[in-house]
Amino acid sequence: MFLMRSIGIEAASGLVSEDTTNILDTVEVFDLNGNAIPISDLWKDRKAVVAFARHFGCVLCRRRADYLAAKKDIMDASGVALVLIGPGSVDQAKTFSEQTKFKGEVYADPSHSSYKALQFVSGVSTTFTPKAGLKIIQSYMEGYRQDWKLSFEGDTVAKGGWQQGGIIVAGPGKTNISYIHKDKEAGDDPDIEDIIKACC
Repeated sequence: MFLMRSIGIEAASGLVSEDTTNILDTVEVFDLNGNAIPISDLWKDRKAVVAFARHFGCVLCRRRADYLAAKKDIMDASGVALVLIGPGSVDQAKTFSEQTKFKGEVYADPSHSSYKALQFVSGVSTTFTPKAGLKIIQSYMEGYRQDWKLSFEGDTVAKGGWQQGGIIVAGPGKTNISYIHKDKEAGDDPDIEDIIKACC
C-alpha cells in the first residue's frame, strides 16, 4: 500500500503502457533557443520531475511552478532535474520563463504531442469547475496573475485553451516512468510529498 501512495496508482499499476513510452520516444520539444530535443532525452540519463502546464499564460500553472520550485533544493540534493513543458511556442515559453523566473528547465511543445501521448484530458468541463474557480481566486489573492496576452494568442486559443496537464517522474532510462499524475481539472495539484517520495 505504501508503494501505491508514494508513486501513484497509475504508475504502480503499470498503466504507463509500452505504447505510451514508444510514442513519447518520437515526441520532440523545444528548448528556449529553439533547439528540438526528443522528450525522452530529458530523462534518459537522469531522473526528472516533469510538469506539464495547461498553457504558458495560465495563472494556476504559475502557482504550480512555484509549488514545485519550492522543493528544488531537495531535488537538487538527490540529483533530480525539475522540468516544465507547456503546449505552445518557444516565444511563449521564453515569456513564461522571464515572467516567472522559474528555477527549472522550460520547454515548448508546439504540437501538443506529449499531451496526446500521455492522454491528458482536455475540455471546457475540465477547465471551468467550482474547485478550479476557488483555486483561481486563491491564486490571485496570493499575488499570481494570468497573462491574458499569452492566453489569447492564436495557438493557445485554437489548441490549448482547454488543455489540462499533469506531472510525471521519469528516468533514468527512456521508458522508466515511475510516477504519473493526470490533472482531472484545472489546478488539480497532487500532494507535493507524493512527488518528493517518488523522485527523491
